[in-house]
Amino acid sequence: MAGTEPSQERSQRTRTRLLEAAAERFAERGLTSVTVAEIADAAGAHPNQVTYYFGSKEGLFVQAAFLLLLRQSSHLESVGGRQRTPAGFARALARVALQLPAVPTAVEAMAIARQKPELGPLARNGLRLLFHQSEGFLERTLTRRGWAADRPVGLEVKTFWSTVLGARLISESGFGGHPTDVDLAGVLTIRQPGPDRP
Repeated sequence: MAGTEPSQERSQRTRTRLLEAAAERFAERGLTSVTVAEIADAAGAHPNQVTYYFGSKEGLFVQAAFLLLLRQSSHLESVGGRQRTPAGFARALARVALQLPAVPTAVEAMAIARQKPELGPLARNGLRLLFHQSEGFLERTLTRRGWAADRPVGLEVKTFWSTVLGARLISESGFGGHPTDVDLAGVLTIRQPGPDRP
């Protein structure tokens, strides 16, 4: 087995380089304006390695979209950490989440995964990671600040992200208005515990 380690490590490095090159290009120009050959060239790989590692350009796009969203959503922790009240926390998270550049890319990735069932597990895994990361952040914040939520943390997180993604989907679909027209802060139930409410 030790003889296969370098090959496995090289394989993992190639996969990572492809994913990073794709994420950068998809973030700048979207799915249709980026070619597999361009991604492979930027990663120092061959175009057929995209198919080998990701199944298709669309499979690579779905994984890259969620990689971008996970990275950008981690910014919410620093923004939320500076807030001193539950209301300020909710407003800050809502403002930043709705403006994350990766949100429309993730919405597009979910739409592609819906059309191509073989990509569904990739989108579900991306959402699972997003929810898990967000739940950890929210649990740490509630504990550190002594705040409470009126529903379980998992439900709080799923409601928040469902609203973020839905608001962007509606906005990106050409409906009049802007994602910030949604009261995203209002969907969070974070509060100071009071004498009547633990």
